[in-house]
Amino acid sequence: MGSGRRRRRARTVSAVLLAGLLGVAGCSPGHGTPDAARTAAKKAKPSPAPVWDRSPSSVAAVGDSITRGFDACTVLSDCPEVSWATGGSPDVDSLAVRLLGTAGAASHSWNYAVTGSRMADLPGQMRRAAVRHPQLVTVMMGANDACRASTSAMTPVADFRAAFREALAALHKALPKTQVYVASVPNLKRLWSQGRGNPLGRQIWKLGICPSMLADADDLAAGATLRRQRVEARVEAYNAVLKDVCAKTERCRFDGGAVFDYRFGTRQLSAWDWFHPSKDGQARLAEIAYRAVTARRPVA
Repeated sequence: MGSGRRRRRARTVSAVLLAGLLGVAGCSPGHGTPDAARTAAKKAKPSPAPVWDRSPSSVAAVGDSITRGFDACTVLSDCPEVSWATGGSPDVDSLAVRLLGTAGAASHSWNYAVTGSRMADLPGQMRRAAVRHPQLVTVMMGANDACRASTSAMTPVADFRAAFREALAALHKALPKTQVYVASVPNLKRLWSQGRGNPLGRQIWKLGICPSMLADADDLAAGATLRRQRVEARVEAYNAVLKDVCAKTERCRFDGGAVFDYRFGTRQLSAWDWFHPSKDGQARLAEIAYRAVTARRPVA
């Protein structure tokens, strides 16, 4: 047999073997590969519904004196009707009113915040709020963990983290689908810098409002400056915890530091203590919360 005939026969045999292998692999003419078919099937599936509901039908609030509207109406008193989260006052236009309307906020929002609370109190507040089966829970907590008699008495960051994680776990154990909006801790040093120029405010501060930051308000010596810097650093650490834990929790949105970054001026501070939010300050908090809750994507 000539060499040319042998080469032709070898090519024929190779072609037959190749055709057989392609048939076994499912690559016959007119059909895609299995991988291509699976890819096409995935593309054909509808996109899952978004986890975050931008229009919840009920709201519960947990937190401290800020969420209770402390000192926004009268001196050294709660005023929950002007709360940024659930208040019904038209001067504030709270988050609940913006989401549910005035009538809806009156019947489907609840305020479980307690003046003076610290993060260790949040798990208990969450459990009480869960009884109402809210679709959204707002959290603003942490200022009192930094506002202590001394910097050494501030809540350790590890304890702050543990309590916050416990609170979220307690809520989601009872209500797995309930959403959580978490506001950052305000910039306490900025509040000191804005309010210390008011004589009445300084007198009220002496009654014991946030002594770690506000004590000896006019003292600018190295020791007092270092004390305030330590409080500021602790607040920043708390906010880092809130961001981190919330990011690891389904159906939780942090405000991205918007409350901490907001430049509260004297108009946004209580005329009674020049530290807590006034009605205007409460309205600004409501605006920040509404933007975060209704945004298409979480704040980075």
